[in-house]
Amino acid sequence: MDLGIKGTTAIVCASSKGLGKACALALAREGVEVVIAARNEEPLEAAARDIRGAGGKVEAVVADVTTDEGRAALLEACPEPDILVNNAGGPPPGDFRDWDQQDWFAALNANMYSAIDMIRRCLDGMMDRG
Repeated sequence: MDLGIKGTTAIVCASSKGLGKACALALAREGVEVVIAARNEEPLEAAARDIRGAGGKVEAVVADVTTDEGRAALLEACPEPDILVNNAGGPPPGDFRDWDQQDWFAALNANMYSAIDMIRRCLDGMMDRG
């Protein structure tokens, strides 16, 4: 399938495994240069090897995108993405009735604020580039 995105650049957050890795691989197969990010270096590098093995161009950035510092580091590595895949987040482990206020705030940060902040930081440049 040709999605017409060959030659573009994508940031894929939380992409060392699962859905994020699958998105990064699919984009790489379309000819997109992908910048992948995750908190843990070992699985992140394994994902990068898999993407390279599939013929893709990839840069791996160890970064926790739920933090301001992590988002800044990722955007320093890829300051002008054409595509942004916000994949970080998910619920805290365990029964939600056992979550305290800190658990809820961490979940809201990971699932909502960090995604909104990445969009805010990328959107103007994306719109300028078309």
